[in-house]
Amino acid sequence: MIDFIINGNAGAKAPKRAKKRISAVLDQKGIPYAFHETKCAKDAIRISRELCAAGATTVVAVGGDGTINEVLNGLDVEKTNFGIIPCGSGNDFITSVNIPKNIEKALDIILNCQPKYTDFMVCDGVRGINIIGTGIDVEILKRCERSKILKGKMKYFISFLISLIKFRFYKLQLPDKEGNLKDTSALILACGNGKRFGGGINMCPNAVVDDGKMDFVFVSEVKRNKIPGAFIKLMKGKIHEKEFCHFSLEEHVFAHFDPPACIQIDGELYENLKFDITLIHDKLKLYRP
Repeated sequence: MIDFIINGNAGAKAPKRAKKRISAVLDQKGIPYAFHETKCAKDAIRISRELCAAGATTVVAVGGDGTINEVLNGLDVEKTNFGIIPCGSGNDFITSVNIPKNIEKALDIILNCQPKYTDFMVCDGVRGINIIGTGIDVEILKRCERSKILKGKMKYFISFLISLIKFRFYKLQLPDKEGNLKDTSALILACGNGKRFGGGINMCPNAVVDDGKMDFVFVSEVKRNKIPGAFIKLMKGKIHEKEFCHFSLEEHVFAHFDPPACIQIDGELYENLKFDITLIHDKLKLYRP
């Protein structure tokens, strides 16, 4: 039995098409399945949790990075295997695990491959599987969410320009090697299990999803006239080449913000969370090539 959690938004056409294509394959093969449609934001968390409590062996997120994140946050990783069928507006994480965008090919992996251990992260109790961070990228996401007119890359570009003008560097404290907190400021602070976010921004181009480490990226305060150049490097996956970027592989990352910073977890925004991130290794079993 395969349980699919799918976006139930009446205006969303992609999930409906995906549902038909998935059904066609499984009906032909005689494989039992069920679809569970979400009714509101965060509903996939509830559905995932309830399915696992009822003994589900395989739960599949049908959607983008947001749907993947919600299903993961309700999943019993000790007992239930995880699958992904991409059909959302944001499909960044699948590039890190080589899951194809084609629905039938993605489904074929679930039907014919063994699930593999795949790392994920926990930030102050909230799970993330792709990238968790804060900084100017969060300011851009906030403006994108508020934009009702612009769409796609233009919305992101305009939001970036406005954020560039208005952005105030985040003040925070990071522990040194001895564990003592030191004052600093940042343009970007991020932990990556996946390689990219925001529709193709290569924050952590060398991230490996099963190595037991997070790629920690800390871009310190820079002159404003250097920020556009830094973002060009970021888009090309070469931000680590800049002298103001600090990179390391970590199992745990902590930073203190006062007041707490807004944090993005797989593209979802969270207020009042501690920036306290731990990598979880050899627990989650994900269907991937």
